[in-house]
Amino acid sequence: MDKNTATLDCNDCGDKQTGTVADQIARAICDFQHKSTGHTPTAVSVVLSEDTLVITLHEALTPAEKAMAKSEGGAAQLQEFHRRLFASSSESLRQEIKRITGRQVREAAAEIEPTSGSIVHAFTTGTTVQVFLLAPNTPAKSAKTIMVT
Repeated sequence: MDKNTATLDCNDCGDKQTGTVADQIARAICDFQHKSTGHTPTAVSVVLSEDTLVITLHEALTPAEKAMAKSEGGAAQLQEFHRRLFASSSESLRQEIKRITGRQVREAAAEIEPTSGSIVHAFTTGTTVQVFLLAPNTPAKSAKTIMVT
């Protein structure tokens, strides 16, 4: 894996000041998610390109949220809740990303995929980002596309 990508087991979140930029961001995300929701995802994946940072939180939903996501209405409420939570609590995360990367975050969005329990945070600089969450290496399931503009 190169210095611009990282996948971190959140049970192994040590010193946030060491490792590559992607490693540091992954550790900061584990910490942010735990502080903002009280629940830590099993893992965090980070992909950093020149102007875009995409973060995927794996298995980030609580058991209660997973149960809620089983109905269409519950899934929609859960998506809206996580969008609002991210919008209202992401300023500290934006500051941490600026500290780590040296760059201001201009835009940010969060999207949840209720059936897999993944949450995607996208930080961009005015471009359109399409994120494809791929199914595990099992029989094909439907994919979800998330667009941030």
